[in-house]
Amino acid sequence: MLSVGVVAGCSTAEEPPSSESIDIAKIGQVASTFGPEFQVTEKSSGLDPKALENQKPPAGVKFEPADCAEFASMQTLPDELKGNMSAVIAEGMGNRLVAIALETSEQVPLNTPTDNCKKFSYVAGGTRGTIESVPAPQIDGVETLGVHRVVQAAMNGQVQTGEVYSYIAHLGDYQVIVTANPLVVPDKPTEPVDTARAEKLLSDAVAAIRS
Repeated sequence: MLSVGVVAGCSTAEEPPSSESIDIAKIGQVASTFGPEFQVTEKSSGLDPKALENQKPPAGVKFEPADCAEFASMQTLPDELKGNMSAVIAEGMGNRLVAIALETSEQVPLNTPTDNCKKFSYVAGGTRGTIESVPAPQIDGVETLGVHRVVQAAMNGQVQTGEVYSYIAHLGDYQVIVTANPLVVPDKPTEPVDTARAEKLLSDAVAAIRS
C-alpha cells in the first residue's frame, strides 16, 4: 500500500494552462536517477484513494492546539474520485522513496493548514506524534506542499519511532506525490531521510510528466 501523509509547507504558483500536455506514465523516467545501490520498481493502476490515505491519529487522541484535529483527519483524496496512477518505488541507502503521478477525474483542492497548525502534536495512550510543515521545492506553474510526520508508540516496554516526509505538486487535474521514510532493517539503526533527494525527486517527477 502506498500510504501518503500530506500536510502543508506551501509554495504557491499559478495553475498550469489547461492545454499543457501531461503524461503520468512518463514518471517512469525518474527510475534512471537511482543508481545500482537502489532496488527500483514501477507500478501503474487505476486510482485508489484509500491507498493514498493519510496515516490518521488513533481514536481518542488529544491535539495541541485542539483545533488542529479536523485538519489532521482530512483525506488526501475523496473516496469517489476516479482516475489513474503511476508510481516509481526505490529502496536503498537506508531509505524508501516513492514518486506517484495521479490523473484525476476532477481537480482536488489542496488541504492547507491554518497558521496555528503549521506544527502540532497529539497524544493517545502510549502513542504520541508531531506533524509539521517543511519546505517544498518551488516549481514553475505548480503549487507545492511539504510535511514531516513523526509517530512514537510504546510497544512491549520499548518506544518505537516512525517518520515520513511527504511532498506534493498540484497541476490542476494532475498531482505528483513523493514520500520518503527510513527503511527498517532488523538489528540496525535507521538512516536519516535524504530530504534533499526527496525534494529533487518531486521536481524531476514533475518535469518528467510535463516533458
